[in-house]
Amino acid sequence: MKEKVENLILEVENRLNETTNLKEVNDIKVEYLGKKGPVNELTSHMKELSVEEKKEFGKLLNELKNTLTSKIDEKIKYYETEELNKKLASEKIDVTLPATKIPVGAPNILEKIVEEVEEVFMSMGYDVVDGPEVEEDRYNFELLNIPKGHPARDAQDTFYIEDEKILLRSQTSPVQVRTMLATGGKEPVRMICPGKTYRRDADDATHSHQFMQIEGLLVDKDIKLSDLKGTFEIMAKKLFGEDCVARLRPSYYQFTEPSVEMDISCFACHGEGCPLCKNTGWITVSGAGMVHPNVLRNGGYDPEVWSGFAFGFGAERLAMLKYGINDIRTFYQTDLRESTNFDRKEA
Repeated sequence: MKEKVENLILEVENRLNETTNLKEVNDIKVEYLGKKGPVNELTSHMKELSVEEKKEFGKLLNELKNTLTSKIDEKIKYYETEELNKKLASEKIDVTLPATKIPVGAPNILEKIVEEVEEVFMSMGYDVVDGPEVEEDRYNFELLNIPKGHPARDAQDTFYIEDEKILLRSQTSPVQVRTMLATGGKEPVRMICPGKTYRRDADDATHSHQFMQIEGLLVDKDIKLSDLKGTFEIMAKKLFGEDCVARLRPSYYQFTEPSVEMDISCFACHGEGCPLCKNTGWITVSGAGMVHPNVLRNGGYDPEVWSGFAFGFGAERLAMLKYGINDIRTFYQTDLRESTNFDRKEA
């Protein structure tokens, strides 16, 4: 029986050496290891043997099956690898051909202007800080020196969520207060806080119930109004060109004292007068001022030791001025034809 097994192994080896493709190998596998194959036929003789002979014969059959399976699988792997190599060689990619152009789109216009402003202020050492859009009344108004019943609240009428205690923030100024409180009134603050704000305005070409605001705050010792003007001039020149001139005009805000409006010289007519600047030669872009002593106290700072300035402007207004957009709704209508006009490469 052992001789018969050895002859069967030798016979399979010879057959495998004569094969030329994967199909022939699979045919041999079925022929020898299938139900009607010689290996299975040998197994059927087990019933004719004694117990001791069955042990010896069973061991021999297992070795036969394992040997034939190993040799056949090795040959199958050889042909599979050969077929794969042929396929890779015939389907290889010519990397010298021009690539298929894939449209990558363009950044949102507001995202673009916010990134530009962030880069300007980060170059001056400012941090970019974020805060909650659903805010408490005390952070949005009271700690900013706007108590309940104050007329300044009317101009910032917003969406209340819970008994006039929880609301959608009408400005990003609460982030400034939170930042001051987080320092414990013992460290300088230099930050900007861009983000969404909400007011109950009727939507038209220049107003929206939701808009992006970028506010900034600097608190340190011996800060003066001239520091604010110098900071504003740097931003104006970076965004609108080196020939841009800045000026401050007296104004009023509850959370700053003194308060100012910040204008830039018209970059369209260079001061000669045009529809963009309403023939004045100047364009108002921001409100600002020295931080009110009450706001400093509310933020944990001693106004006898610390001083600072704050400013804020709308991202939509900056983008409308810089890119000649005449309708604020353009930013929110998701018209791809508008987005393609403001590719990042053109910045």
